[in-house]
Amino acid sequence: MDLSDAALLLAAGLAAGTVNAVAGGGSLITFPALLAVGLPPVSANVSNSVAVSPGYLASVAGSRMDLPRGRTLWSLLPTAVLGAVAGCVLLLVTPARAFELVVPFLVLGATAVLAFQDPLRRLVGHPAELSPRRRAVTAQAMVAVCTVYGGYFGAAVGVMLVAGLALVLDATLTRVTAIKNLLSAVVGLTTVVVFALFGPVNWAAAAVVAPATLIGGYLGARLVRRLPPVVLKTMIVVFGTVIGLYLLWRALR
Repeated sequence: MDLSDAALLLAAGLAAGTVNAVAGGGSLITFPALLAVGLPPVSANVSNSVAVSPGYLASVAGSRMDLPRGRTLWSLLPTAVLGAVAGCVLLLVTPARAFELVVPFLVLGATAVLAFQDPLRRLVGHPAELSPRRRAVTAQAMVAVCTVYGGYFGAAVGVMLVAGLALVLDATLTRVTAIKNLLSAVVGLTTVVVFALFGPVNWAAAAVVAPATLIGGYLGARLVRRLPPVVLKTMIVVFGTVIGLYLLWRALR
């Protein structure tokens, strides 16, 4: 790795950490950067998952004041761990092609759910109108699906988490984003453990990207607290749409 490669990875890590804290999808910055410096696709994917995980921890630190108190949040964490492990196993033991074709539609679908959140709530019922049991089961199901995806590929897992949780939780978007940061951090730490033991991680590249994602993640989380909800929602929807279309183009080319 020469100096220009390191500079590219540092810039990508800073941008990805910021984007992950605000909307999710920062891996679509670091993943192509890792490919550009010569890593094979699977190694780039695995190394990327390891490298961006510190940024999620910084995002949690920056948004910790917006996390809800109580058992509901903590009950989601074991589901996130199990989902991430399942996604990691899928990546390591199955061909990637079939899932690559499904991923763009998952991202675009999640973005559409967030964009049309209010009409969907009128259709399925506002979270405040649901029974506690139904709300809890639905939230667990949303987290399970999103974290399996996060363990497998990871890009736009934040968009998917925000879209799903905003539909089933009676909370502000700022609070949902803080929950997303915590769950993303859990997924990130889980992938670090699994891929460190069993994945083809390029540790040199990960060591360059990781510190930059820490800085970007903290700055992005602080930015979220200053954004009006409509601006934050618009940013997530726009970025999610761009990510989904990019993934679809890459899968079909």
